[in-house]
Amino acid sequence: MISFDSFIIDGILPIYLQIILFIKRGIIAGTVKNGEELPSRRVLSALLGVNPNTVQKAFAILEEEGLILSRAGAKSVINVSDEKLLEIKEELLINDIKNIVSALKQTGLSMEQATELIKANWEEEN
Repeated sequence: MISFDSFIIDGILPIYLQIILFIKRGIIAGTVKNGEELPSRRVLSALLGVNPNTVQKAFAILEEEGLILSRAGAKSVINVSDEKLLEIKEELLINDIKNIVSALKQTGLSMEQATELIKANWEEEN
């Protein structure tokens, strides 16, 4: 069963989106695996201290996106194809890049300055 022990509500994004992102990032990181069960909606809402409708909305979107399978009376399970895994990686990376670009623009850096900053940090990581 997927653990939400490290889930922290940040107050910036709507909680249902935070639940979705938590699961997607777990899938990418390999901490959330195909076939793994999610807690029931009621259990997860109690665990996180949020309205059950919030968890229901997150699960409905995950199901609509083809990331979980839900059956009446049974727990929802992760169901991610290799193709969907690549889509999630790209989606999250593009979102992160947009946030970084926005932050860099707010500082008034030129594209060249921002590129140099990224290159310097890239090289530091290696």
